[in-house]
Amino acid sequence: MTSDNQTFDIAIIGGGIVGAATAYKIQKAHPSLKIVLFEKEKSLASHQTGRNSGVIHSGLYYKPGSYKAKNCVEGRRELVSFAREYQIDHDVCGKVVVATNENELPFLNKIFNNGIANDTEGIQKIDGDEVREIEPYCETAIAGIWVPCTGIIDFPGVTQKCVDLMVETNPSSNVFLETEVLNISRTESSEIVTNKGTFNARYLVFCGGLQSDRLAKKDNVELDLQIVGFRGDYYELTERAKHKVRNLIYPVPNPAFPFLGVHFTRMVNGDVECGPNAVFTFKREGYGKLSFSLRDTSQALTYSGTWNLLRAHWKFALDEYKRAFSKRLFHKRLCGLIPSLKMEDLTPGRSGVRAMALGPEGSMIEDFKIEYKDNSIHVLNAPSPAATSCLAIGEAVRKMADKRFQMSDG
Repeated sequence: MTSDNQTFDIAIIGGGIVGAATAYKIQKAHPSLKIVLFEKEKSLASHQTGRNSGVIHSGLYYKPGSYKAKNCVEGRRELVSFAREYQIDHDVCGKVVVATNENELPFLNKIFNNGIANDTEGIQKIDGDEVREIEPYCETAIAGIWVPCTGIIDFPGVTQKCVDLMVETNPSSNVFLETEVLNISRTESSEIVTNKGTFNARYLVFCGGLQSDRLAKKDNVELDLQIVGFRGDYYELTERAKHKVRNLIYPVPNPAFPFLGVHFTRMVNGDVECGPNAVFTFKREGYGKLSFSLRDTSQALTYSGTWNLLRAHWKFALDEYKRAFSKRLFHKRLCGLIPSLKMEDLTPGRSGVRAMALGPEGSMIEDFKIEYKDNSIHVLNAPSPAATSCLAIGEAVRKMADKRFQMSDG
């Protein structure tokens, strides 16, 4: 038997920004529904949400017409309005994407054209001198793109506000921290077995991030992907070096690789981060260079997609792994954008792990992937710019829930 405070209309599993935004959007549309959000950690936004660069992405990089592109641009605009309305720390400060050699110019042009196609407002092609008017220490710049609608934000603050608004809208809704979903069993409703007891809900929405594939398997969803973790390490600029970065400085990404490259980000608290790199991690939620989980490692290394990806990009993977253990190599890469940086200007910072969804042949599932099954919706893949797109993703899940669950208030 479950008590009334353990019985809900909708259960959302995962307390990152996508789960919180989804809870907020569904609750806003259906104020009388009782919603519960489960998070296995002591606080919301403990993993990808709270360990990324804190950047409000513009929509510059994503394939025109893709779910990512549409949701990034729409989500960014809504996110900025949300932050203004609820006084969440943010700054639409703009960024420069910097080319430092002639070989990068064709891809710089492609990125610019992507931005135009994606309705990324205000972007401009600029020359090296114009780059240095914005970021004076980018001495190597030969060309760039000025992206005025990019910004920085407190993503954990957004996450908390979404959950607060959910509970304000319906005080019968609830959030359970340190509550891990262990199993799902089906009756007329869904029985959710957790480490804090058993709960019932008519409908389920899974926003599990790094654990999305495992949660889907608990719900008997057949998958054509697996999550593989890649850790990103950051350095921070010392107080005496912070003046060398006014806002955000990005390189032209290498089109052969799935990451944007190390960049400089002024955070909302005034710190300046440099990074991240991207290395295969031996623990999905492990943030140290030597973090290890036998379960995570064996699952990743017995999956064909992992080996096919590493085989195709072994030189890149080796270079990234060397840089993870070498401040000198990390510094050398950063000097490609700001040559005057000294080794002593860098201090070790935090790290994060991003969930990469891989197909068995090693292909990266680049677009957002949301699927439904019976009375469940699964956000299976929500990589960057998911945090920027959170409110748009939450609205998309809300619409899917309205259609598939035929929800009604009362």
